[in-house]
Amino acid sequence: MSSAPSPELTLLYDGGCPLCLREVTFLRQRDQRLHPGAGRLAFVDIDAADYNPAQYSGISYREAMGRIHAIQADGTVLRDVEVFRAAYQQIELGWLYAPSAWPGLRQLADIAYGLWARWRLPLTRRPDLDQLCSCRSEATAHHP
Repeated sequence: MSSAPSPELTLLYDGGCPLCLREVTFLRQRDQRLHPGAGRLAFVDIDAADYNPAQYSGISYREAMGRIHAIQADGTVLRDVEVFRAAYQQIELGWLYAPSAWPGLRQLADIAYGLWARWRLPLTRRPDLDQLCSCRSEATAHHP
């Protein structure tokens, strides 16, 4: 009996963010089209009640909600724009994010992503990170 191959990259995403969901839908559909039955990408909704940091390199809810993370098949944790470079490489669109790794452009891409990460929650009309974490703690305390 053989098991399904492990994904090359597991992306942690915020399932409560409409823009994040749009990106995940695009990545998932393209991955399934290119690699039917054995996708290279896996997706974990960190906003789901059962998200368990211990299963995902110890990346806490707060960390994952603050900035995008992904875990490579070898266990390496990626963050920020590096996640998009790796994900798009897996769906054969790596050229779209390749310039974000070039000297000079890397710093600009990192700054731009940092601004997006900082303003993502208010721009999508969601509670701020402290409120989300507080609600999460309360829900966990009531449902062990």
